Amino acid sequence: MGKKSKYPKYATGSVDINGQNVSNAQRNKNNTVSSSYTMNDTEKSIYDGIQSNLSTSLQDLFSISDEKQKQWDEQMNSYKQSGIQNIEDIYTPMQTALKNDIASRFGNFDNSIFMDNLNNIADNKAQAVADLSEALLQKQDELYTTEMANRLNYISLLSNLNTTMNNNMLSYMQLANANSASGNSYNANAYQASLYNPYANTLNAIANVGQTALSFVNPVAGIMKNFKS
Repeated sequence: MGKKSKYPKYATGSVDINGQNVSNAQRNKNNTVSSSYTMNDTEKSIYDGIQSNLSTSLQDLFSISDEKQKQWDEQMNSYKQSGIQNIEDIYTPMQTALKNDIASRFGNFDNSIFMDNLNNIADNKAQAVADLSEALLQKQDELYTTEMANRLNYISLLSNLNTTMNNNMLSYMQLANANSASGNSYNANAYQASLYNPYANTLNAIANVGQTALSFVNPVAGIMKNFKS
């Protein structure tokens, strides 16, 4: 009987790019099959940066720093001063011109028609100031909303980059696993083929015995030939 074939060892898998090994699949001593991906220095720097910034951005998403608040206050004050200046530039000349016109014509401000016009200008100016106050509140909300949108967009960008890198690494690990599976499939098929041909080893043994017998018979035949001569 022939000796039973020994089951083949586990076939590992790997992926090389431009001569550099980037991914491996192997079985550990405790029979756990694992896959790994090896980053180069550039990839590691980018990956670590994404992870760090993503973590910080999520933690500070709704936190407004003193520096950011100061920046907003400066913007609001500039917006307010610009609005007040615009109101003054529009209504103060109108009030001054009307007062001078009344004084030149009547010498006083007792004329009801001109007083009504003056009061209308004053009312419009007051409404403009009220509108400016409302605009300032809207501007403040706009600054906050814009800041939150920018932060969420930044987080989304980091998240997409993180997902892309993880998917890329997973793809290479799956390829390494596929290479390992291909090797193991080949080994298993070869092993099964040896089991389904139980006479193969026996036939090989018989053939070896036959070769040995022939090597013995041939010299004897030569001796007998010489003896007959």
